[in-house]
Amino acid sequence: MRRREWLNLGKGLLLTAAATSLGVAQQRGKKPIYVLAWSERTEPKEHYPEGHNGVIAAFLNKDPNIRAEAVSLNDPEQGLPPEKLQRCDVLIWWGHVRHGEVRDDIVERIVKRVKDEGMGFIALHSSHYAKPFQRLINSPGHLGGVGHGREEHIWVVAPNHPIAKGITHFTLPDEEYYAEPFQVAEPETVVFISTFGSGHWFRSGLTWSVGKGRVFYFRSGHETSPTMKDERVLKIIRNAVYWCARRSP
Repeated sequence: MRRREWLNLGKGLLLTAAATSLGVAQQRGKKPIYVLAWSERTEPKEHYPEGHNGVIAAFLNKDPNIRAEAVSLNDPEQGLPPEKLQRCDVLIWWGHVRHGEVRDDIVERIVKRVKDEGMGFIALHSSHYAKPFQRLINSPGHLGGVGHGREEHIWVVAPNHPIAKGITHFTLPDEEYYAEPFQVAEPETVVFISTFGSGHWFRSGLTWSVGKGRVFYFRSGHETSPTMKDERVLKIIRNAVYWCARRSP
């Protein structure tokens, strides 16, 4: 090969390497996804001393692209002061028996952030009755039944959806069952379906687009079950954070 050809080849390799390095640097330079993991904090302390929100935030903070903070209904401004909510990219919500205590003005802020400004919202387990979730999907969230379901089998029915990335069928040994019909707006995608040892079934992972924002509901997460410490469940939540934030891992 002639000297000039070698020089041209060298220049090409340098330009390619520079472009690759720039792309990596730009990816690394992206600001972390700011997540607020919210709980009403009625989880029994013997099961979850740090709350579901604490478990979730600790797991998410292992990812360098995510910065998660655990907040609760017991905090000032119910954990969601305007300046904190304004910075939030994805809000994760776990509620159970204190739905009515959530202030309506805070619900309105959440709805506005999702619909008008593109914040993501993830509702977990009994948050099907959470005020923000009901408002966002314009549905009551009623269930066809609830009770002790023994084991829960979670089936991936949309394997190509980003929330299902790296997830295959798995079983949780001890969970509460929910039964259809689930009174929610027609979802864009049913990502997961659950069947239970009790014989019931339920659409357990659902997505919606609401205005500029994205919403995901995930069923599992009973407060006396070890579900929220299961790494597969936590990976689903992490995948949902990326999807809601319109980012890739």
